[in-house]
Amino acid sequence: QMQLQESGGGLVQAGASLTLSCAASERPFSAYTVAWFRQAPGKEREFVAAFRGRGGTTYYADSVKGRFTISRDNAKSTVTLQMNSLQPEDTAVYICAASRTIIRSQTTNADAYAHWGQGTQVTVSS
Repeated sequence: QMQLQESGGGLVQAGASLTLSCAASERPFSAYTVAWFRQAPGKEREFVAAFRGRGGTTYYADSVKGRFTISRDNAKSTVTLQMNSLQPEDTAVYICAASRTIIRSQTTNADAYAHWGQGTQVTVSS
C-alpha cells in the first residue's frame, strides 16, 4: 500500500516562498501520477498541481500558475511543490496524492487519486 508523507509547511508572510515535499513509500515511482491538492477551512478540496507519470506533463490550477512549480525525483520517490509569491488566499492544508492509473482527463480530479497523505499546513499572513 502506497504511503505518502508531506513536509515543509509553515507560517510565512505574504510574498514569501515555501517548498513542500512529499515522500512516497513505493518504487518504482515513475509510473505514478502525483498531485498536490489543498483544503482551506470550510472549503472543498482544491486541485493545485499535478505531474503525470511516464509522460511527465504538468498541470496547474489557474490560481497558482506562474507562482508554483511541481517537480519530481523518481529515484528518490519524492515530489516537490515550490511555492513563490505566497498570498493569504494560499492558506490551506496541502495534501499530496498519487495514483498509478489516471486517465489524462481526470488528472485534476481528486476522486481519481487512490493514495493520499495526511497533509501539511501552510499559513500565509498579510
